[in-house]
Amino acid sequence: MTGTRETKQFSDTTVRIATVMAIPEVLEQLGYDPAALLAEQGFEMSLFENPENLISYSRRSLLLQHCVDRTGCLHFGHLLARRSGLSSLGLVGCFIQRSADVSSALHSLMRYMHLHVRGGVVYLDEQDDMVLFGYRIIQPGIVARGQIEDGAITIIFNVLRELCGPGWKASGVLFPHRKPADTQPLREFFNAPLSFDTAHSGIIFSASWLQRPVVSADQEQCRLLQAQIQQIDNHYNEEFADHVRRVLYPAILTKQATADLIAALFSIHQRTMNRRLNACGTSFQELASQSRFEIAKQFLENSSMQLSDIAETLGYADASAFGRAFRNWSGTTPALWRERYQQSDA
Repeated sequence: MTGTRETKQFSDTTVRIATVMAIPEVLEQLGYDPAALLAEQGFEMSLFENPENLISYSRRSLLLQHCVDRTGCLHFGHLLARRSGLSSLGLVGCFIQRSADVSSALHSLMRYMHLHVRGGVVYLDEQDDMVLFGYRIIQPGIVARGQIEDGAITIIFNVLRELCGPGWKASGVLFPHRKPADTQPLREFFNAPLSFDTAHSGIIFSASWLQRPVVSADQEQCRLLQAQIQQIDNHYNEEFADHVRRVLYPAILTKQATADLIAALFSIHQRTMNRRLNACGTSFQELASQSRFEIAKQFLENSSMQLSDIAETLGYADASAFGRAFRNWSGTTPALWRERYQQSDA
């Protein structure tokens, strides 16, 4: 239904190489020749010498899958990300590191994350006295999703620890994929309860930390860095429809994906949003439907979530309503889609 347009929109999504710069080091530690293994996928070692080098989101996922297949290390994405934190986010990381408090730092990260990566988004979900800071892949057709998710969660954990200081502790860690056979590396690193097959992907922690001052706060440097980042963002070339898609994924997961709420995020009226989307050749309803379809596929292909739970997460009344919507999207049922994917993946 949406394949042609999605391919066009996402074909040029990129990510800075910074968060996977340690690939050669990890390969070497696992007993493999980095140069030879990378060459098998057409990569040169020089790519990993400059953190500002760019790689397409899809090529990075293929590289991660190749590393897992060749090494047999099912925690490759997590081991890789252990070395990454604020510094791996470049100028954006420097900026949020100087923020006044944890809340403003995380909101700034959400605002400018697209300058670091365009195939995924971070989001904040506040529920009473607990907070989730999460990550969601928005690039369709990606392999090694579990590796990317594990890596992103690990980086989020490191970022929160840097912002909050040594007294911070996670209350829980959520993984949207199936539980791996060996969870020991994850348990040892996070030292917090782990949950799998979840609707969200990220770190849960006490909301009391949001108002805590950032340990490395610097008001003057923060102001100067924001001016630099805003100047870069002003020249960032992206269709308005892509902006909307980027906020729709977390909005769906946090039950805030209504047209009026999304329009409010851009400080415009719903009618204005609709006119701008029409000028892009799409509509809010189409983008919301596409986004729900992509999220549904991720759940079906990478998790063991019950259909009723997927339906509830996506905002459908029950599994039957979700099933009808999924058949309209794909021409088949959610159960058959999951079965076929698992067969092809075996």
